[in-house]
Amino acid sequence: MAKIGIIICDRYRGCGGGKCFRALRERQGAFSRYAADEPVEIVGYSGCGGCPGGNVEYVPEEFLKNGCDIVHLATGLVVGYPPCPHIRQFKEFIQMRYELPVVVGTHPIPLKYLETHNLLTFWDQSDMRELAAPLMMESRDIMISYN
Repeated sequence: MAKIGIIICDRYRGCGGGKCFRALRERQGAFSRYAADEPVEIVGYSGCGGCPGGNVEYVPEEFLKNGCDIVHLATGLVVGYPPCPHIRQFKEFIQMRYELPVVVGTHPIPLKYLETHNLLTFWDQSDMRELAAPLMMESRDIMISYN
């Protein structure tokens, strides 16, 4: 059974997690890595603490106390304006300090955000397409359903 901790961008601290939990249930976006019949459990859900991500230093330890074996950095860190400038450091720090694998993303990128990002010069210059590839691999209809 995969035991997942999710860290969201603090800009969305009021988010109820509906898109993330739906994507997990339907194994879409970054959750497509889990087989449909594989049991999964969310063992923690927290904001990053705001820039520059103060909670990232401590939250994974709490996740571990609840049996976490993988951390997902929520899609909001990828599609916010601007995308999180610390996402690569969060990933590296959690993997090094807590020895937990880190996946960038949760639910698929809503198509309206992807279309906008594709027009932005900074998106072309970033490696976000590579870093968050599973979020952009769903069909157009699925991405629209996350708008």
